[in-house]
Amino acid sequence: MATNITWHASLSRRERNANRKQRGLTIWFTGLSASGKSTIATALEQHLLHLGLAAYRLDGDNVRFGLNKDLGFSESDRTENIRRIAEVAKLFADSSTIAITSFISPYRRDRAVARELHAAPVAGSESGSQGDNPPLPFVEVWVDVPLEVAEQRDPKELYKKARKGEIREFTGVSAPYEEPEDPEIRIKSAETSVEEAVVLIVGYLQERGLLSLEE
Repeated sequence: MATNITWHASLSRRERNANRKQRGLTIWFTGLSASGKSTIATALEQHLLHLGLAAYRLDGDNVRFGLNKDLGFSESDRTENIRRIAEVAKLFADSSTIAITSFISPYRRDRAVARELHAAPVAGSESGSQGDNPPLPFVEVWVDVPLEVAEQRDPKELYKKARKGEIREFTGVSAPYEEPEDPEIRIKSAETSVEEAVVLIVGYLQERGLLSLEE
């Protein structure tokens, strides 16, 4: 743990939202490799940008080229991978940006930590999660696909390599995927088009007022 550090307060979350004319939140995609997470997340980002909203997608593979390039795929490394991206997503959301994450995030406990982080008070704040710094919305989207369908798609041939033993600790084959128990949104990607998935997600956000500044 770092020592001799001091939190420097800045604009409140409400002030920043008012200035940017939108609310920040995190949309957390989870699901097996080849479930369609990144494809739907990319389409959602484009749609939100066309609506005039600031949105940014954080993709599992892309992040491992930079921020998390020192991490492998062991259980402990996966946990640290998700912890880091949850912290980054929270920063984006706190800046009044819609953060869209697309990570397998196979363990329930790690996804729970990401959710709890968004609900936590601002560091160094005496007012807790109330007042001008309300909890950041966290929307879990489970892109649900049968394993056999994901293996049939297999655009990167990762399942094929995992079945041959060329990839160790591969989710769904040699490592577990713990399905979400109560996600905000569940998309069965074998039955739902990308366009339909985007409409479903945007509809959910609009119904709950997450795309406006109204409380």
